[in-house]
Amino acid sequence: MKLKSTLIVLSLIAAPAFASDQAVSKTREQVQAELVQAMRSGDMLASGESGLTLKQLNPHSYPVTESASGAKTREQVQAELVQAIRTGDIMAGGESGAKLNELEPSRYPAVASAPSLTRDQVKNELARAISQGELVAVGEDGRKLNEIYPDRYHAAHHPAVAGNTQEPAEQSRF
Repeated sequence: MKLKSTLIVLSLIAAPAFASDQAVSKTREQVQAELVQAMRSGDMLASGESGLTLKQLNPHSYPVTESASGAKTREQVQAELVQAIRTGDIMAGGESGAKLNELEPSRYPAVASAPSLTRDQVKNELARAISQGELVAVGEDGRKLNEIYPDRYHAAHHPAVAGNTQEPAEQSRF
């Protein structure tokens, strides 16, 4: 289990390097130092399927960080609670996981929504995502098609690799 947790943390630490536009690489020592820091601070995921970190499960075993200490006053928290009750932005009882304003929208003031996309815009975004392999592949790992099949999607290549290629962008095989 420790190996599984360690691999998850390492992949989470390394993910921003692959997601950024700049080619950023870390040395093995830097990654190991980050892992040791995560172990000390309790930021590693606990074993099991809870999705909680070790610090969340055992707060007394790890040092208190500034963000965990009382950053809000009692009055601020109470004001937030009153606002949430007024707008229905609190969880409803039961196992639905829905908020009160979602279950009974007529009892609460309408929430201003951002302008939505037109049907044509959504279709264009879907076509682009399909052609670039931005769709999540079937499976439990959550990887996108362009990550699993990088040879099929030119946009999936890492910026450092994509910038060095002299050939024109290949069209998708699909």
